[in-house]
Parts: sequence; C-alpha cells; structure tokens
Amino acid sequence: METAPKRKSGGKDKATTVQALERLLADSYTLYLKTHSYHWNVTGAMFSTLHTMFETQYTELALAVDEIAERIRALEAPAPGSYSQFMEHAKVKEDRGVPKAMDMIRNLVADHQAVAASGRKVVKAAQAAGDDASGDLGVRRIDLHEKTAWMLRSHLE
Repeated sequence: METAPKRKSGGKDKATTVQALERLLADSYTLYLKTHSYHWNVTGAMFSTLHTMFETQYTELALAVDEIAERIRALEAPAPGSYSQFMEHAKVKEDRGVPKAMDMIRNLVADHQAVAASGRKVVKAAQAAGDDASGDLGVRRIDLHEKTAWMLRSHLE
C-alpha cells in the first residue's frame, strides 16, 4: 500500500500556519488581558468564585501565549508582541468599561469559543503543511477553550 509523501513545513503552507498562529496568539493575549481585568474588577454575589476562577484562567493563558509565540519563532518567523499587532490580528475584542459579573461570563464564553475557532484554523493550516507540532498545539488549545467555555456557561444556568 502506497502512502502519500509527507510535505515539509515550508513555503506557502508554512506562512499560512504562521498566520494562523499569529491569530491564535493575538486572540489568546487579548483574552488574557480581558480575563485579568475581570479578575480585578468583578463584584457581586459570586465575587469569590469568579475572582478565583478568572485568576486560574488568566494564569493558564499567560503560559499559553508564551508557548504560541515560541512556536511561531520555531517556524523562523517573528512573533507579534505589541497591542497594535494583537488588535490587528485578533477576533477577540477588548472591553471598554467594566461589565456586570454575568456579562463578564457571557463575554468570556464567546471569547473562548472564538479562540477555539482560531485553534481550529491552526490545526487545518498545520495539517496542510505537515506540521504536527503546530497541529498538536492547536488541538490542545481547542480542548482547553472548549472546556473553559463549558465551565463558564455552567454559571449562566
């Protein structure tokens, strides 16, 4: 049985993977910043629960952005590192003002779903490039963000 030759991660496929990783990085960093802000500013009856949960989430995101940026560097591309670059690439948008606790949760659910979608784009691009490492990173990010969205949605019932 013949198998298709494996493609090396290079050229257009590599550039597409880097672009997908840049979006994932920008979305993840913007979500990190938003979650950290919510941690600082949450109030209300669920303060203690949400304050702690948001801390867990932004701490995980801080580690994730480093891993994503380092993957971009491993692909020999510069990792974006400014707010203007992140805003250029991100689907996740920053907040202006401080939402109520339940709105924070709703916003984060939508944002985690958006980051999971960015992870799917990384997986698709990485598969086309034969880049298993980037694909694995994308799969792990999808899993984490889908699980986090589920946990957050549970607070809305």
